Amino acid sequence: MESYVLEWLNILGRWVHLITGIAWIGASFYFVWLDSHLKPPQPEDRASQDIGIGGEVWAVHGGGFYRAQKFKVAPPELPPVLHWFKWEAYSTWLSGFFLLVLIYYVGAEVYLIDKAIADLSKPAAIGIGLGFLAGGWIVYDLLCRSRLGMNEPALAGVMLVLLTGAAYALTHLFSGRGAFIHFGAILGTIMSANVLMVIIPGQRELVRAKQEGRAPDPIHAVRGKQRSVHNTYFTLPVLLVMISNHYALLTNARWNWVVLMLLALAGALIRLFFVKKHQGSKQPWLVGAGCVAIVVVIAMLAPSPSTGGQGKRVTFAEVQSIVLARCAGCHAEQPTFAGFAAAPKNVLLDTPERIVTQAVTLHQQTVVTKAMPIGNLTAMTDAERAVIDAWFRAGASSK
Repeated sequence: MESYVLEWLNILGRWVHLITGIAWIGASFYFVWLDSHLKPPQPEDRASQDIGIGGEVWAVHGGGFYRAQKFKVAPPELPPVLHWFKWEAYSTWLSGFFLLVLIYYVGAEVYLIDKAIADLSKPAAIGIGLGFLAGGWIVYDLLCRSRLGMNEPALAGVMLVLLTGAAYALTHLFSGRGAFIHFGAILGTIMSANVLMVIIPGQRELVRAKQEGRAPDPIHAVRGKQRSVHNTYFTLPVLLVMISNHYALLTNARWNWVVLMLLALAGALIRLFFVKKHQGSKQPWLVGAGCVAIVVVIAMLAPSPSTGGQGKRVTFAEVQSIVLARCAGCHAEQPTFAGFAAAPKNVLLDTPERIVTQAVTLHQQTVVTKAMPIGNLTAMTDAERAVIDAWFRAGASSK
């Protein structure tokens, strides 16, 4: 029953995280686009200039015409209803943190800790993970508030170095999946904290100034815009990490920290290209550089044409014995391994017919990526992986 409840919490948590994430990213992308397409009022439009309109854009969508205007700082008078964009960010982070706790902290022995990488206790692994989340935000925020924060290229360079260090450290402390998800959680925490700690407080101060009859300080608008732009560059790397747990090819790579950083950099560069394009500056080299980074990863992860298992003669009985001992505890109609109510991805390996049917998946997961058994909890040896490899290359027969 416990496994059944955990499975439903996982499903509902992921669904909420996906919905709120779409809402947040959609709003973020829209306002970045909007800011980039604002045009100053026409000289003859004295009314807009007199009330402090800094730019406007006309758009058509869903059969209607829209006119969006942005004030240079604040309007002469506040409207009775003012819409705020914050709960999308908060809900995305809260649902993401819920999943982090549910999957990677409650099930740390399975998904977070890899004894072959670092022999961590469960409390130590959780503490390190939380430390990276808090530390990531603190360091980033201090850098933005320092003199370095006034030099965007220099700030980006320092952040790239620090994030590379974080990726290296995480992949040498946690399992590949755990490392990737914590890297994304660092970025997600920074993004959400930008909203909670900088953007919204700044907007509240602007509103308060107008209500009290004071001149609003434009520094709050400047800081909010900076953090909002940073958030949009983090978006594609975070989305990559959100789906990375499905691709052991990435998370279990030998140089997985390099893979992670190259793909994260590719996402940031591609997003930067679109931001620049919105601003009227087409810089195709940004997309080119991002694609080069992806191609480098593809080349890095290309499988070797030869393996240690090639040339060996093995029987299906040997393979079945290994699979039943190392894999079938989870991949059976009635899993016996604690925490699994059903076979992951409905991959069943509890009969000869099912083992043969799943030969490609079995080989991919146990030999090519070595992602399974997860966390190598059943201690599959390299010799056993070589047996599966030789059987697969010989035709994966049940005879």
